[in-house]
Amino acid sequence: MGIDKDLVAALATPLVLAILAEGPSYGYAILKRIRDLSDGELEWSDGMLYPLLHRLERSGQVQADWGTSSTGRRRRNYEITKAGRAMLAEHRRQWETATRTLGGMWGMTVSRTEA
Repeated sequence: MGIDKDLVAALATPLVLAILAEGPSYGYAILKRIRDLSDGELEWSDGMLYPLLHRLERSGQVQADWGTSSTGRRRRNYEITKAGRAMLAEHRRQWETATRTLGGMWGMTVSRTEA
């Protein structure tokens, strides 16, 4: 069935910022990291990732520079900024609250069902 598009949209920014907090990266590597982290359940396209990276760059949360791959191809490398780290911390706080809240509800639902 896949993951609901609204949930994917909600996790897009914090996920990309968290990946870049691990170190600078480029588009294909970010897409691969997302696929690996989700055990293949999240398959993002270039059309989903690059508009997000451009928005994060415009807002000052990410900076980008042109570099060269080991094969000599030009590629754009992305790096999280200080503002991006601050935004990531806020996203993390919000997701921890959401996870705790849903976990509490689902925990109560399971225990009621088992009783």
